[in-house]
Formats: sequence, C-alpha cells, structure tokens
Amino acid sequence: MQDKIQKLRAQQLTALVGGGSDRIQKQHDKGKLTARERIELLMDRNSFEEIGMLKEHRSYDFGMEKQQFLGDGVVTGFGTIDGRLVYVFAQDFTVFGGALSETHAQKICRIMDLAIENGAPVIGLNDSGGARIQEGVDSLGGYADIFYRNTKASGVIPQLSAIMGPCAPGAVYSPAITDFIIMVEQSSYMFVTGPNVVKTVTNEEVTSENLGGASTHSTKSGVTHLTAPNDLECIRDLKKLLSYMPQNCQQKAKDIPYTLSDEYRDELTTMIPENSMHPYDMKDIIHGTVDKDSFFEIHKDYAENIVVGFARLAGKSIGIVANQPYALAGVLDVESSKKGARFVRFCDCFNIPLLVLVDVPGFLPGTDQEWHGIITNGAKLLYAFSDATVPRVTLITRKAYGGAYDVMNSKHIGADMNYAWPTAEIAVMGAKGASEIIFKNEIAKSEDPAAKLLEKEREYQEKFANPYRAAARGFIDEVIEPRDTRRKLIKAFSMLENKKVLMPNRKHGNIPM
Repeated sequence: MQDKIQKLRAQQLTALVGGGSDRIQKQHDKGKLTARERIELLMDRNSFEEIGMLKEHRSYDFGMEKQQFLGDGVVTGFGTIDGRLVYVFAQDFTVFGGALSETHAQKICRIMDLAIENGAPVIGLNDSGGARIQEGVDSLGGYADIFYRNTKASGVIPQLSAIMGPCAPGAVYSPAITDFIIMVEQSSYMFVTGPNVVKTVTNEEVTSENLGGASTHSTKSGVTHLTAPNDLECIRDLKKLLSYMPQNCQQKAKDIPYTLSDEYRDELTTMIPENSMHPYDMKDIIHGTVDKDSFFEIHKDYAENIVVGFARLAGKSIGIVANQPYALAGVLDVESSKKGARFVRFCDCFNIPLLVLVDVPGFLPGTDQEWHGIITNGAKLLYAFSDATVPRVTLITRKAYGGAYDVMNSKHIGADMNYAWPTAEIAVMGAKGASEIIFKNEIAKSEDPAAKLLEKEREYQEKFANPYRAAARGFIDEVIEPRDTRRKLIKAFSMLENKKVLMPNRKHGNIPM
C-alpha cells in the first residue's frame, strides 16, 4: 500500500510541474499556472501546510475505479500571507478538469470550517468545469455543502475568490456568495449554462468569452469585481486586496506606520470647475486626499457613475464610496446603487471606516430605470448606509440634490461627520428646475420670460445652492477649504476610532432585495 501511495504521489507531482503532460505545457504557454504553482506564489515562502493530500474519490461507476489521483483534484491547506494566517484551496484542472466530487467538496468544506473556527480569511482559486457527472447526486450534495458554509462564513471572515479557468454550473455559485471575485482575462469564464446549451435552448450563438468572460462580467453583469491579465497579476491583486482587510469581523485592519506632517493639499483647490455643469474626475480628488498610491478601486468598469474602493488615510484602511461626475453626471441608477450598497455592507461587516464623497444631481429618471426597480435598488444603498455602524464621514464637493442627498450618507441617516466645500450645492433640485416650478406663474406673466427665469435662478441659487443653510441647521458640521480636506478627515477618523453603536435586539434586518 505504501508503495502504491508513493508511486501515485510521484505521478501526481510529475504532472503538476509539467514534466510529461502536453496539456499542462500548453496551459503554461498561455501563462496559466498549475494549482500548486498558484499556491506557492500566493503564500509566504515555505509557509503552506497541505491538508488531505492523500484523499481519493470513492466512485466506482463508469470506470472511475481505474482513475485515482491523490488529492482528488483540489489542493487544500493553510499558511501565511504577509505573516497572516490564511486558508486556501486551489482546484487542479489536470484532474478531471477540476470537476467537483464528493471527496473534493469535503476537502474544501474542511478548510472552510477551520477558517471559521479560527477566524482567518479563506481564498479559493477556482478552476472547475462543475460537478463530476460520474458521481451524480453525491457531487451535487458536495456543492450544497460548500454553499452552506459560504453563507455561514459571510460577514464572519473575508472570503476571496479567484476565477482562474472555466467555471460552470455549480462552480459559479460559491464564488458568487463570497465577498470579492477576481477573474483572469481570456482564460477564465463563469456561466450557469455554456454556449452549446444556450444555442440549443434559445438559438443564440455566443462565444464563451462573450457569454461569461472577464470582460463581460466586469462591465455588463458586475459579477466580478476585478480582472487581471494573467495568473501572476491575479495573485498579486488577491494579496493587495487582502491587505486592506482584518482577519475577521472581531478585528480591525492592520495599520501601516504613518507620521503626521504637512497634511494640506493645495492641488485640491482647483479641481472643481467654475461652471457647475462641467464634469471632473472624482478619482483626482480621491488620489489627492488619501495616502499616496493607496487607492485600490473595486468594480472599476461596472456602473462607472459611482466609484468604490479601498485606500489608506494616515496609514489606516478605509472604504471609499464616491459619485463620479464624469459618468452620467454622477447620478444614482440601478447598477450604481447595487454596487455601492454591496461595498458598504462589506466594509461594515469588517470594521472598515467609510469615506463618502458626494456630487450627485439625483436619481436617473426614465422608464428603463423604473421598470428595472430603481425604487428597490436605490433603497438598498439607503439601507446599507443607514444600517452601517462603522465610522462614517461624508464630504460634499458640489451637488447634493433631492433624495440622493439623503441616500449618500447624510447626517439624517446616521453619518458621524459631514463636511462640505464652499462649492457645495445642497437643495431639492437644481436652480433652473426649481425656479420653473416655484415661479411658474410669475415667469409666464412677465414681459421677458427668459430674463425673468434667469433672475429667479440666481435668486434660488443664492438662497439654496450653497452649503451654509444646511450648516446653519447642523446638517453640515463644517464648511472647509479644499486644501484642508485631508487634515480634517484624518482628525475625524481618529476621533471616531473607538465608535460603538448599540443596535436594536433583532435577528437581522430585511434589506430590500
């Protein structure tokens, strides 16, 4: 028996390092790594400890008893990343295409159980064609066991998924429950049904890339949060993403040493155009405010009218949610509301403070938005902010109109500190629209309606389109100069560092799904 194990192990190792497998060599030529190579790059040197190395499947149908591979198509274990304990599983595409069997699932479940019990992140390197069809319901049950653990771990430990090959049917739902998904461009796919089934059922002809490739899911569906050009960059992004997070929901993300000095940023002074109708890039304000080169954007190419991501402020990890005037003038719509809400929920789960930058003219009007549930989806963002107990600081740079002002982390829904630049306009709507409604009769009766409209616009703008009326009511804590923004934010988050909130005694809230 021992001789058999040693022989099988030697065969597996030979295949995994590419010595004798034409298929693996072809994958290497495309820049695709093996399961063990991926783990080696991900974990600190010599830190990985494998669990379940000798496990084999128990299927004896369709000739499966003659096809035994130690580990059964998945490498599982624990180790450290930058000195932090992390659990990992990497599916092995060289064994049955990474298809999931009963024992394959048991190995993954074992890792997830240990991660939950020990309060450490779990990372899945997914490369699987789905359930192993030779096992029937046993493989389906294995998927359900994994999904159940994903759900139990949600909000308890960070769960990161890398899609590093084709992932179909059941293989896509576990990543979908995790916190973040990274896909490798041109070599990874996610779909519930593949192109052949789509053609049979709907008569649509579509390629795997167009149906479920990295570009599709990063721009159209929003399923994936990040994409990487190859396996190496994917693993680098995983490590960087993890660096902004704590080990679990009971801890805070680790600070990076930082010494306060001159925190004024004069370049922020000229970033808002004089004409309030002209767009600008909110990312310039983000980069000018946070620590240098620390902003790590999430969902970059999806719902671009809102920007979300992680950054550091004076060495401390924060989450950022910001309207983007460069895209759709920064309005809130169905996709941006869902994107923002999901990110806010994650940050609140893991004690990551939130900085909200506001320049929003309202919600996007139209039948398309109404028919696709802008009411319910907009309420998701409202609910997420209202329910969050982490430190929450808001800065209004320009427009904050209508209900969108309330939704974007206003003082009324529990924000801790709210600042505004002198360029801020806080009102029910823009001056032109408001004047057309309020002064409709007066304008119609005037000798020159166009001139009278301009006159009323200026009157409304002077009275409402500024931050001072809101500040007088206490809805804005301070109107600050742009150059002083970074210093004010550092002090605010420092003051809020030990914030505690007692929530109502309930099982859980019912977010509008």
